[in-house]
Amino acid sequence: MTKVSIPMLHHKKGVVESPSLWRFEFRENPDRHVVLLDVVQLKNDSFFNKINDHLKEGRRSAFIFVHGFNVTFEDAARRTAQMTYDLKFKGIPIFYSWPSSGSMLKYPSDEGNVEWSKNNIKYFLRDFLKKTQAENVYLLAHSMGNRALIDAYIDVENEYPNLGRKIKEVILAAPDIDAEVFKNDIVPALAGIGKPVTLYASSEDIPLKLSKEFHGGYPRAGDSGNSIIIAPGIETVDVTGVTSGFWGHSYLTEEKTILTDLFYIINHDIRANERASLNPINTRRGMYWKLIR
Repeated sequence: MTKVSIPMLHHKKGVVESPSLWRFEFRENPDRHVVLLDVVQLKNDSFFNKINDHLKEGRRSAFIFVHGFNVTFEDAARRTAQMTYDLKFKGIPIFYSWPSSGSMLKYPSDEGNVEWSKNNIKYFLRDFLKKTQAENVYLLAHSMGNRALIDAYIDVENEYPNLGRKIKEVILAAPDIDAEVFKNDIVPALAGIGKPVTLYASSEDIPLKLSKEFHGGYPRAGDSGNSIIIAPGIETVDVTGVTSGFWGHSYLTEEKTILTDLFYIINHDIRANERASLNPINTRRGMYWKLIR
């Protein structure tokens, strides 16, 4: 289990504050920065007992976050804490840190590592649903992490349907998955389960553009524009124009407008057609939603 500080007096929504040489900050300060303070290794049963102790004290809800490419354990811990605070989430936040190399230059290595992690995430998800008292579980994945979480989720729902009933929503942000594979293989499986699925996509996502080129020019499921995923059972939200920063990839946790949209999903189970920040876009292929800045 991890302990992370949030500098409440200095925190800005969507920001993981860290030392800056421009401000003459040379070391982490929990009063000003989001800092990983402690990591405690626990055996399986002890971990789930701790989770249940916390669930007894508040809302019996949890979210499980699976990070993407080029993210270290520390980065995932700090980002999960920031997201929990910004979402005002009263349940238990969980992150599953698969062994990303934490390097922009090791994309192929991360592809192998996330593939290797699929079964481990599946068994963790199964055990979490079985051994904890969480009643409302939300699954979130970002970028390459979608590859592992989606497969794990589908397998758990199909193999352990009594456990799967605890899962309330699946949120897929910038999925780095071949768009045709997603439409032909993943969408039917998700539709067969019947749980709400929200997909965030953008045409300004530079890492997904690079991934598209790396994979022979084939669009990714997190692309919008002409390649945007429109499918029954998927509420696709186009966030193009809302994303900022050079890369335009980490919008799920960095953009205030998107965090607000996510707030209404996770805390209030409000569907796309009821969220005031979304405009419906009708096409010949069906409907998707455009996020208003």
